[in-house]
Amino acid sequence: MAKKNLTDRFIQSRKAAPKGKRQDYADAIVPGLALRVTDSGHKSFVLVARYPSNPTNPTRRALGDYGAISLDQARERARGWLELIGRGVDPKVQEARERALQARRQTNSFAAVAAAFLERHVKGPAYVELERLASERRRIDPTLTDDAAFALVCADPKSRALVAKSKQEGIVKKDEAERTVNNEFVSRWGARPVTEIMPEEVAAAIRAIVKRGAPYQAHNAFGYLRRLFNWAIGTNEFGLTSSPAERFRPSDSIGKREARARVLTDSELREVWQAANGLGYPYGPLFRLLILTGQREREVADLQWSEIDLNKRLWTIPKERMKGDRAHEVPLSPDALALLESLPRFNSGPFAFTTTGGEKPVNGFSKAKARLDKAIVDARRKDGVTDTISAWVIHDLRRTVRTHLSALPIEDIVRELVIAHARPGLHKVYDQHTYEAEKRRCLELWSARLDGIVSPKPADIADIAAARSKRARAGGDDAR
Repeated sequence: MAKKNLTDRFIQSRKAAPKGKRQDYADAIVPGLALRVTDSGHKSFVLVARYPSNPTNPTRRALGDYGAISLDQARERARGWLELIGRGVDPKVQEARERALQARRQTNSFAAVAAAFLERHVKGPAYVELERLASERRRIDPTLTDDAAFALVCADPKSRALVAKSKQEGIVKKDEAERTVNNEFVSRWGARPVTEIMPEEVAAAIRAIVKRGAPYQAHNAFGYLRRLFNWAIGTNEFGLTSSPAERFRPSDSIGKREARARVLTDSELREVWQAANGLGYPYGPLFRLLILTGQREREVADLQWSEIDLNKRLWTIPKERMKGDRAHEVPLSPDALALLESLPRFNSGPFAFTTTGGEKPVNGFSKAKARLDKAIVDARRKDGVTDTISAWVIHDLRRTVRTHLSALPIEDIVRELVIAHARPGLHKVYDQHTYEAEKRRCLELWSARLDGIVSPKPADIADIAAARSKRARAGGDDAR
C-alpha cells in the first residue's frame, strides 16, 4: 500500500470504493495510520499495527470516523496508540481503564457521595418518597415552591404513614444536615473525587466556620462531615478507605464543646424586643412571637394560617413539624393573638411569615439576626453607650423564656409542656391530659411579666411612699 501525505483536500476528494470493496490510503507521516473508504463512501481512520493481544500479525483497528475526528486528531491518537504498543500496552485496554476511571470520578465526586449520604443515610427512603411526591405535585402546579409543595404533601392524610416513617428513619435534623453539608462542603469540593480530600482541607473548612464567629455551628458541621466520610467508607462503593477527618480534634481547632447556657438579661431582652419592632415584617413580628411563645425557630417560621384558630385562641402545630412526632398546642395570649392578627394575609400561599407572598416560609435568619444586632448597637450609641450586645443566638431566646417561666407560680410539668419538651417518665404514657388551660395561664402570666420587662413603668410617688412605709414597719433606718 503506497503511502501518501494525507490532507483534508485529498480525503474529501475520495470517491466511494467499488462495490464490495474497501480502499485504504496509508499516511506518510504517521506509520500505520491509514484512511479507509468503503463502497458506500464512508471514511474513517485506522491504525495498522502488531497489537500486544496479537503480536504475530498486523491488525487494523478503527481510530474514528472522519468528521467525528479531524486528521490532526487521528494522527495524535495514532501516535498515542503506537507509544502504548511500544510499552506493551494494548490501547483498547488502556482506553477501557480510562473510561472506567472517568466513570468512577463522576460517581465518587464529593458532590455525588454527599448526595448519596443525604438520601440514604440522613433522609431515609420515606423522606425521599415525600420529596418525590412534592416534586410531582409541583410539576402539576408550577406556581408552588419546593417548600410549599412539600408542606402540602406532608399535610395530606394519605401521606400520614410516610411522614411517620420518615421520623423513624435517618437523623432528626435532616434539613440542618442537608443545608450544612451542601453550603459548607459541597460548595468547596463538589467536583473533586472524595478520595482526594486532604486532612488539611477538612481543617481549613472547619476553621472558616469558626472565623465567622460560629464555633457551635462548626462543631455541628464537623459532626456531619465525619459521619459522611465514615458512611462512605462503610459502603465500600466510593473507593474511600480512610477518613481525612479521622485525626481532626475539634477541641484543638474549635474549642471545647459546651452546652449553651446563654440567657438574655432583662435589659438585653428589652433591647431585642424594641429592635425587632424596627425590623418590620416578617422578621420583626417573628422575633417577638418567638419571645411570646418560647417555641423553636422553625416552628414559628413555618407557621401556616391553617394552624391558627382565632376563635379558640389556639395555635396547633401538627406532629409533622414537631421533634417528638406529636401535635403541640400553644394557647395564644392576648399579645400573641394581637400580633398574629396584625400580620398581612396573602392569597398565593399558606405561610404567615414569608417574603414570597405566602408561597414559602422565611429563611435567611443570619442576615435578620445581624440587622437586629446592628439596630441594638445603634440604639445604644444613641444613648451614649458604646458596648455591643454580648454574643447570642436565636435559640437563646427560647432558653431565656424557659428561665423566666421558672419564676412563675406554675407547675414545672406545665412549664416544660409549654415549650414542647417531652413528658417525663410515666407521664408520657399515662398522662394524656392536654393541659391547655394550665398552659394558657402560664403563657398569659409570662406575657404580663414580659410587658413589665420591655415596658417598665416608672415608680410614682405612691410607690415610693409605700416602699418607705414598708421599710419603716420593718424597722429600717433608711425609712427617714
